[in-house]
Amino acid sequence: MRRFFICWLMVAASCMTAWAGEYDRYYVDMPTEVARVRVPDIPDREVRLTDCGGKGDGVTLNTDAFRTAIERLAALGGGRVVVPSGVWITGPIELMDNTELHVERGALIYFSPDKRLYMGRSDREERVLPCIYAVNRANIAITGEGTIDGNGSQWRPVKRNKQSDVEWKQYLAMGGMVTDDGSLWYPWKMKNRYPDIADEPKGYEAMRNDLIRFVGCTNILLKGVTVQNSPRFHVHPCNCRNVIVDGMTVRCPWNVQNGDGIDFSDVNVGLIVGCTVDVGDDGICMKSSTAKRDAPANGCEDIVVQDNTVYHAHGGFVLGSNTTSGIRRMVVRHNRFYGTDTGLRFKSGIGRGGRTERLFVSDIVMSDIAKEAIVFQCDYSDHDADGTPKRSKTLTEKQLKRIPEFQDIHISNVICRGCKTGIKAKGLASLSCVHDVRIDNATIVYRKSAEQIDQATTDIRLTDVRLISDRRSKGE
Repeated sequence: MRRFFICWLMVAASCMTAWAGEYDRYYVDMPTEVARVRVPDIPDREVRLTDCGGKGDGVTLNTDAFRTAIERLAALGGGRVVVPSGVWITGPIELMDNTELHVERGALIYFSPDKRLYMGRSDREERVLPCIYAVNRANIAITGEGTIDGNGSQWRPVKRNKQSDVEWKQYLAMGGMVTDDGSLWYPWKMKNRYPDIADEPKGYEAMRNDLIRFVGCTNILLKGVTVQNSPRFHVHPCNCRNVIVDGMTVRCPWNVQNGDGIDFSDVNVGLIVGCTVDVGDDGICMKSSTAKRDAPANGCEDIVVQDNTVYHAHGGFVLGSNTTSGIRRMVVRHNRFYGTDTGLRFKSGIGRGGRTERLFVSDIVMSDIAKEAIVFQCDYSDHDADGTPKRSKTLTEKQLKRIPEFQDIHISNVICRGCKTGIKAKGLASLSCVHDVRIDNATIVYRKSAEQIDQATTDIRLTDVRLISDRRSKGE
């Protein structure tokens, strides 16, 4: 009996070691010390959605079935909710501690167009509930080979000048309201006959929320699933610690408003690997806002971004625009950007800026970049769909101290075939916003200009950087 018990302990220890080391291969030959992620611990029990009254018939509303399954597992200490093949209409899904949402191949979780389902617990909340969310939870996961669709066209404003005639007619066929000048469409008074919850058409722009949003959580795994058509951002952990995003496909139409792909907002210890992103705004983005008391994480630090492919996006890999609490100890390597607006994009502005430290970007391959391969911008500002600034031009004394400082950044081994401008950088007069930046061993083929680096406001060192005209590369 004693021998059997010892053998069992050895097997268990071996399994735990293999499990803990699943992602160790991404931490080999690191240019800086980075804390490693670990996989969440989810209990080995499961409940199928059909066991809780769920029906994947594309008609039945399954909000209660999801809630029942998650609460049933929570009462037992956690486990896996299995979503089988089918079309599962639902309202918001809240994950609890030690819970995994597993979406099997052939399963589509489709979020209902009934906006009343997303109303928060308080009328004072600015945004509606995210499609899938968790607040202050530990050990949560979304896995599988199925698809999660945010039905974002029910929430997003649409710009006419970004739509083909065919696309525009499709929006008009849904109902909605077009502004007097014909430039914008809002999802107001839709033909689905669900009542509006905003006071006026533009109100939906501020209300729409993310497809997956976790706040103040620890130990998160997002693996394998396809997420698409978010009302706003697609994958958005905020003030979270120990986050793994592995092998996800994130997509939406190229012309949707604020359709960010994977956004880490104040994440400590994170890993984004093997993902495919094709979206309407930033592809893979790091953000850092004002520090929050008692949050598991403030600032972005100890993050690895590796082996990802980004197709359309405003930027392939992006820092900002908020960098207030700082971005530290980050390794971005072996990523590919095909057809993005910009490649490596560093953006911020006064009132939302912070300091970067020990950022290493290497082995980046790009092609067909619409604007800059590498760009630093320190006067960035957000606008609504109609062009209205989202922030007041009048800044407080505290905000005026939040100056962007892009420094201690090392970029190397970059190949870009086709961009408008190779490298663009501009700081702010009399402020040290872009300094101690090194770009080594890069080849960039440009169409219009090699570089637009403002020497008066930036300090960027180029070593073994070849900036080649597109004409010259063709032997003309």
